[in-house]
Amino acid sequence: MARLRPFVAQLCVFLVLAPCVTAQDARVDLTEPKIFKHFLRNFQTRYIPPVNLSNSSRLDSLIRAGKIYLSLQDAVALALENNLDIELSRYGPEIAGVDLMRARAGGLLRGISSQVQQGAQSVQSQVTGGATGGAGGGNSGASSSNASGTIITQTGVTIPNLDPGLFYSWNANHRSSPQSNSVTVGTNALQFDTQGSSFGYQQSFLTGTQVQMGFNYSAFRSNNRLSDLNPSGSGNLSLNFTQPLLRGFGMAINNRNIRIAKNDLRVSDLVFEQQVITTVSAIINLYWDLVSFNEDLKVRKQALALAEKLYNDNKKQVEIGTLAPIEIVRAEAEVASRQQDLLVSETSLLQQETIIKNALSRTGTSSPAVSEARIVPTDLLRLETTEPVQPLQDLIELAMDSRPELKQTQINIENSKIGMLGNKSQLLPQLDVTGSFQNNALAGSANFLRPGASVDPFFIGGFGQALSQIFRRNFPDYGVGFNLTVPLRNRTATADYIRESLSLRQNEIRQRQQINQIRVDVQNALIGVSQARARYLTAQKNRVLQEQTLDAEQKKYALGASTIFFVIQAQRDLATAQSQEVSAMASYSRAKVQMEFVTGQTLKANSINIDEAKKGKVDRVSVIPASVP
Repeated sequence: MARLRPFVAQLCVFLVLAPCVTAQDARVDLTEPKIFKHFLRNFQTRYIPPVNLSNSSRLDSLIRAGKIYLSLQDAVALALENNLDIELSRYGPEIAGVDLMRARAGGLLRGISSQVQQGAQSVQSQVTGGATGGAGGGNSGASSSNASGTIITQTGVTIPNLDPGLFYSWNANHRSSPQSNSVTVGTNALQFDTQGSSFGYQQSFLTGTQVQMGFNYSAFRSNNRLSDLNPSGSGNLSLNFTQPLLRGFGMAINNRNIRIAKNDLRVSDLVFEQQVITTVSAIINLYWDLVSFNEDLKVRKQALALAEKLYNDNKKQVEIGTLAPIEIVRAEAEVASRQQDLLVSETSLLQQETIIKNALSRTGTSSPAVSEARIVPTDLLRLETTEPVQPLQDLIELAMDSRPELKQTQINIENSKIGMLGNKSQLLPQLDVTGSFQNNALAGSANFLRPGASVDPFFIGGFGQALSQIFRRNFPDYGVGFNLTVPLRNRTATADYIRESLSLRQNEIRQRQQINQIRVDVQNALIGVSQARARYLTAQKNRVLQEQTLDAEQKKYALGASTIFFVIQAQRDLATAQSQEVSAMASYSRAKVQMEFVTGQTLKANSINIDEAKKGKVDRVSVIPASVP
């Protein structure tokens, strides 16, 4: 038992020091005593909350008597709370945060995703492959981003492992060694019993310095008759370090992944912001398309009512003999055509409602209450009385300052420059300075196989005597040295540096392409708003003229100065004009949404707090109006 005391003492020291190791916070609730809690959590799996697939209470609060009374602000709020594209993007900053933790430990970056989902499209967009409404329709480039922020493999100087570590080992051995000469050891069968242990601490630093401090102790017993000390114990306390002087020297080289990871954290926030902008823009377009489908349905019903009235009037005239029977057939054919248009309009409206429900609900249309409810939009399409006039150059500067994808590209270029520091350092020769310091000790008992042997009292003792010799530095060793390695061609490092430099130039060109495209997008969006406004005003005037034309044609027909053909033609022209007016208003709304998107003002224009979007909880209260338009 006495022989085990030194090793039990070392193990106790190891366990006392172990909890002092820095540990990352975790959400695991451990019940162990606090002295082990922080240490043991490093070996526990971390708790990740399960996916939340339940809708917010806002959706249920908007349902009244089987109908969903939906305003534009409520649609935006539901998208922030329930849309799965936004929910998926919420994990991006968390993944980037974990990458930063990995970089602080000296690990390679696994990369973050910069993909942005396009968002749901309207019914007509899915059928025609383009956005509804013509001018200003669609969010061109909304799903693309030049900022990848991904580093899967690392070139350049290897970053040291920055996590500190403790180590401990113990071993016991028995050896039997036959001897051909008994003069040196006093026996022909030499036997050894040894027990050894070592523990220590090792860590690397951002300067490239690697430090290791260790304590070793070995207990020895044999049947050697000539040894002065038997049993005996020897130990040492050592400190070794290595410091690069050329390749791998400096914090700027070794903390480059940490800096890149911090930038990636900013990129992930920008990607989330871009996803919110893209999704909200898509939801607003869906909402206004739903309103336009409702208006179109009213137009189709009015056209059907006019056709049915004409059919009934003709039928009465045929019955009294003032009109030829063939006119009933023509009127009936017109009724059938209008019924078909109404059916198409109704089904398009139902499909649009289904798309919106899926975009605003985590469970899609699986809930019967949501699936069967009809959506009643409470906001109407309106044309602004006066269009705000803002110079094109001011709009372009606003877009340059606000567009998140441009900020992503700028950060990516910065990351490329940071990463190139490792390639530049790799070009240098390897020159390291090394140092070692060690205090040695030896203690034991006089050999019991040699009674009366004379032994220096300084070495008589046990583990405590050995520790005393170590800390008094009775037997010190120390040394310093340099290691120089010079590659004769260094082609790998040269190729890596050239490749990273060329990639940087490509990113700079992509940034210029992006800037040029933003200028084009802003200018086209401005033209699109003007064009959509002019188109609506023209369509509105055309509708008024067609109403007057139909009224005049009906009066002429009543007096016998016109034919059924011209009346039906006037009714068709009015229905077409009314439909074009609704479509033009939807196009104007889409053009306004596109202008907000390309200038990066979608969040501001819709009073969206990005922190609320990250939490998935909007504080704004939904209010259903007393009278729905």
